[in-house]
Amino acid sequence: MYAVVESGGKQYKVEEGTSLLVDRLDAKDGDKVSLRPVLFRDGDVIVGKGLEKVKVEAKVAEHLRGPKVKVFKYKAKKGYRRRAGHRSELTRLEVTSLKGGAKKAPAAKAEKEES
Repeated sequence: MYAVVESGGKQYKVEEGTSLLVDRLDAKDGDKVSLRPVLFRDGDVIVGKGLEKVKVEAKVAEHLRGPKVKVFKYKAKKGYRRRAGHRSELTRLEVTSLKGGAKKAPAAKAEKEES
């Protein structure tokens, strides 16, 4: 059983107990966050309107900063040099629960067909 969730314009494949890094969320350490599912799979694949019943909850483990990315631009023989750096603000989430929509019992269909 797994789900594909969206956070910050990016999609992540998660299972129960998965830890993932997403763009910084406005939540404190230990807070519960619900993630928007895009796809859910538990035997059958659920997409679209069936996702209304699917709930994906995660706990904020920590806030951190990503590795430093160095940017250097220059033009040869022109004396043009620019240096910049960047560190992304990130949040580590731990997926606590994946709850899918209730499955319809196939035995009920077989009983109706026999009648």
